[in-house]
Order: sequence, then C-alpha cells, then structure tokens
Amino acid sequence: MTQNMGPATEASGMGLAAQVEAATLAERGRGRTAASFLPPVALGGLIIGAWYLVTYGILDERRRFLLQPPHEVWKVGFADWDNFSQILAGLWSSTQVAIIGLLISISIGLVLAIIMSQTKLIERAIFPYAVTLQAIPILAIVPLISFWFGTGRFSRVIVCVIISLFPIIVNTLFGLQSAERDMHDLFTLHHANRMTRLRKLMFPAALPAIFAGLRISAGLSVIGAIVGDFFFGRGAAGIGQLLQRFANRLLGEQLLASIIMSSALGVAVFLFFGWLQNRAIGKWYEAGPPTE
Repeated sequence: MTQNMGPATEASGMGLAAQVEAATLAERGRGRTAASFLPPVALGGLIIGAWYLVTYGILDERRRFLLQPPHEVWKVGFADWDNFSQILAGLWSSTQVAIIGLLISISIGLVLAIIMSQTKLIERAIFPYAVTLQAIPILAIVPLISFWFGTGRFSRVIVCVIISLFPIIVNTLFGLQSAERDMHDLFTLHHANRMTRLRKLMFPAALPAIFAGLRISAGLSVIGAIVGDFFFGRGAAGIGQLLQRFANRLLGEQLLASIIMSSALGVAVFLFFGWLQNRAIGKWYEAGPPTE
C-alpha cells in the first residue's frame, strides 16, 4: 500500500512545486508591471496638479484663458465632438504626410548608409552634406521649397524628409560598421563577397542601431509634418494649421487639445517602432541591464 502511494505523493509534490513557481512568476510579473506603470502615472498626476496650481493659484482670472484647467480642456477639446472631429481630421492629414515622409527617409537613408559602409571614399564624400542638411534651419529654406514645389502636400513631405533623414543615415552607418573585426576576418577566410558579408554579417549586427534611428526619425517626421503645416497651407488642413488657427483666435482649450493629440501621435509612432523592434530582434538581442 505504501509503495503504491509513493509515486502519487511524488507527483503531488511536483504539482505543488509547479504551482508555487507559477505563483512566484505571476507575482514577479505583477511587480514588473507596477514598476513600469506607477512612475509615469505618478509623474502625470504631479503634472496635472501643477497645471491646476498654475491655472487657479498663479494666473489672474482675467488671464486664465492662457492656460485653461484640464477639465475645461477635456470638456471643450475632447468631449465636444465638433471640436474633436476637427482635431482628428487635421491629425489624420498630418499623419499621412508624416508616414510618406518617413518612408521616403527610410528608403534614402538605408541606401546611402549601405553605400557609405562599403567604401571610406564615398563616406567621406557624402557625410559632410548629410551633416549640412541636418544643420540647415528649416526656416531658411522654406521660401525655396515654396518657390520650387508650391505650398501643397508635397512641400510638407519634403520638410519631413529633411528633418528625419539624418538619424537614419547616422544610426544605420554606425550599425553597419559595428560588426566585430573577428567576424569580418572569418568571412574573409571563407572568401565571402560583399553582398554575402553585408547580408549575413553587417546588416544583422546593425539592426539594433537601425531601429534606434527609426524611432528617432519617426518622432521627427511627426514634427516635420506639423512644421510643414505652419508654412504650407494648401490642401487638407493639418494639425499644424489648426494649432496656428486656435492660437490666433485665443481658443486655449482647442489649442491644448491639439497639442496633446500631436504629442500622442508622436508617442504612438515611437511605440510602434519599439514594438516592431521587439518583434524583429527581441528573440536574439537583449540590451544590457539598466543601472540603478
């Protein structure tokens, strides 16, 4: 009898251990989730509290239109469908411009970085002009863009490309050049050609840096779309035109709601590329532990 109950007792003990381990892992997961969400939620509460403090404690009642309280922004800018639908339409127009400009920047940036990675001569020839393009104040070339391409959507896309191109070039080039020298020697030993070396060694090693550049350029493309809206007003009104319109009419609630939605768009694009990075390289690439 005792011998027959031995395996059952052992199996019961193993099941209990598995349950304890599962409960421990679940508890750790909840702890990590809380550690991820509590700090931004707490900081957001402090920001809203400071917002109310400035509105009701610092600003005079006659100047309170300069910074309306959060509940008024919600009631007028978000809860009122006429105002919110207008903001959504402008946001969608700017989103289309940002996506088109970002795709063009990705195509041009990847091609230039790959070409520059293959020979130092081409890198030395192209890189100074890439830096110059990044350093040019966009206000200085807006009249030229207007003269050459008009004031429609195409001009807004050009502004997006100018603003978002440089991070893709720099990060991709850095990543392509970051492959270990020993691995290059191994490929040389096996008589690998340039395309094989690029496809199987340099490009996989560059993926973390490429996605870092994409996340930066994604946010910049949103900024470029909004900046382009300020200067090129033809076509569908983007969120930048709405910002300018609300500011000129002193519509503080709609203005703040538009700013919040613009920021939300930038955050959404940034998080999308973060998710894409985890899907693409999360299984084999792991960043170092954060310092505390």
